[in-house]
Amino acid sequence: MAYEFSNYAVKVTLVAGADLSSSQYKFVKIDNATGKAVIVSGATDRPIGVLQNSPSSGQEAEVLITGGTKIKAGGTASAGQPLFASASATAVTLTYGTTASAAYGVGAFITTAAAGDTCTAVIDCANPARGL
Repeated sequence: MAYEFSNYAVKVTLVAGADLSSSQYKFVKIDNATGKAVIVSGATDRPIGVLQNSPSSGQEAEVLITGGTKIKAGGTASAGQPLFASASATAVTLTYGTTASAAYGVGAFITTAAAGDTCTAVIDCANPARGL
């Protein structure tokens, strides 16, 4: 079961730069041209955080930058494994290979997950590191 823990969480409110109504608990980034929150669309995109609500375009997007959160899993993961944002804005683990050295490590899984699950993770998008 996924859960949230919010002690010492850092959140920011941004304007949604697209319809994010089906993207709750997925990774978002800041669009460089507009400064608005948009969904992560590449495995090497730098996420700003995890979307906590489900705004339409132009509405307020609540984004968790650092802390514990629910998150959508993009594959199988075990508790304690490092976490990366996938091209579909979900949380995945990576094996060293094609994108692992260029992807941003932004946290760790707290609970186990299967693809499509909502699980629990600790996130730190304020200070991401590339690679494994």
